[in-house]
Amino acid sequence: MRVLFAEAQPDGEFALAYPVRKGGLVAGNLPRLDASAVALVSAAAAAARVDGDVAAIVETMVAQGETMRRVITVGLGDKVEGSAWERAGAALAARLLTSGEKRLVVDLSGAGASADDAARVAFGAVLRSWRHDVYRTRLSDKQRPSLDEVIVVGVAGADAAWARWSALAEGIMFTRTLVAEPANVIYPESFVERCAALKELGVEIEVLGWDEMEKLGMGSLLGVARGSARPPRLLAMRWDGTGGAAKEPVAFVGKGVTFDTGGISIKPAAGMEDMKWDMGGAGAVAGAMKALALRKAKAHVIGICGLVENMPDGNAQRPGDVVTSMSGQTIEVINTDAEGRLVLCDAMTWVQKKYVPKVMVDLATLTGAMIISLGTEFGGLFSNDDGLADQLFAAGKAAGDPLWRFPLSDAYNKLIDSPIADMKNVGPRGAGSITAAQFLQRFVEDGVKWAHLDIAGMVWADKPGPLWDKGATGYGVRLLDQFIAENFEQ
Repeated sequence: MRVLFAEAQPDGEFALAYPVRKGGLVAGNLPRLDASAVALVSAAAAAARVDGDVAAIVETMVAQGETMRRVITVGLGDKVEGSAWERAGAALAARLLTSGEKRLVVDLSGAGASADDAARVAFGAVLRSWRHDVYRTRLSDKQRPSLDEVIVVGVAGADAAWARWSALAEGIMFTRTLVAEPANVIYPESFVERCAALKELGVEIEVLGWDEMEKLGMGSLLGVARGSARPPRLLAMRWDGTGGAAKEPVAFVGKGVTFDTGGISIKPAAGMEDMKWDMGGAGAVAGAMKALALRKAKAHVIGICGLVENMPDGNAQRPGDVVTSMSGQTIEVINTDAEGRLVLCDAMTWVQKKYVPKVMVDLATLTGAMIISLGTEFGGLFSNDDGLADQLFAAGKAAGDPLWRFPLSDAYNKLIDSPIADMKNVGPRGAGSITAAQFLQRFVEDGVKWAHLDIAGMVWADKPGPLWDKGATGYGVRLLDQFIAENFEQ
């Protein structure tokens, strides 16, 4: 979708939208509408019992000269926050995407909007209009998106503000695409190929294959990959926008299980197709790296993706097997469907040994227990450092990717002790998300501030949300971008 900014409404055919504050349906807030048109719009809003509530839409047809124009008002609420502008843009895009309208003009000249507000209207419209129609070959004309241009008018300086928001939108849409693609299209090798394009933005790429990982002793990650014909990959993406001034990078580590059957501990058939998005943590890391590079963030960040496919063939590891991780710690594999932590632990060890970060954050669709705990409203946050946890919590709140913190303690840690190895990969039924986090904490080196984000309920949506349709949400990209912007940019 094209985004443009202009001083005033253009000529020609377009749908016209006015974001309005609560109680703001007055002539001065609806430029270029005459008194009769303002009266018509106001009457329509009254009939619909809509008075500027956030994202609430009222649509009317208004005569302008010899033509009829679709005029829409969209609410901003009473106490207008930044997210209200995004939700307004998103609501407009959702309403008009398949309406037959090709061009939307959003007039902010009477809305008291800043340049950043104007950019966020466009940001919301772009994100809400994203769809993955690559494989839908028989859509009717009425089902196909028609809206391809949004023009935001009436605010000076919005182009400059849009540069940052457009970079973030590109990162989120990159993540959504990776997560939405089927597992026969996105697998470890093709995930790496998609991310290779980031080299053009200045991102350094390093890729480890089976042989390199075997030499490094990554028996935990490779154990998960043994059952698949798709070879695993460890992908490292490095962005340094500090010119070498920041010696120690912030490390993001993403779980990239491109399809998860559960392995020998196989999942039930119903709903297994959803497991194409079990690489949502790695997808979020890749999208964040793209966003940071596009906006040339003045920070030093390394993004690691542990990429495997978990399949149940004759070479697959068995429940009861013992594997040795890169850290040297041994793991009794009780359940092969608890594979994400086996992938992450070796990826975490590798990045700590090679880049010596002082801050490390991992993201993973790790446990079904997290969905039982938080549903699809919050991601789970675990950390060994209160300051880091507070930073991530604040970033998530500001970005609209909310988190909720869970405990870690020795009592939970003891639940994963094994009688024949250093640890087992699952504990008892209770506190499943916590024992998974305790497992990962055993691979955090002394002095490293670490956080684990269990985002199992957040990367895929069964119903539309404020800025997304059904499907991939892109959760995590805004969170990581905000976290870097608030705490690490120079």
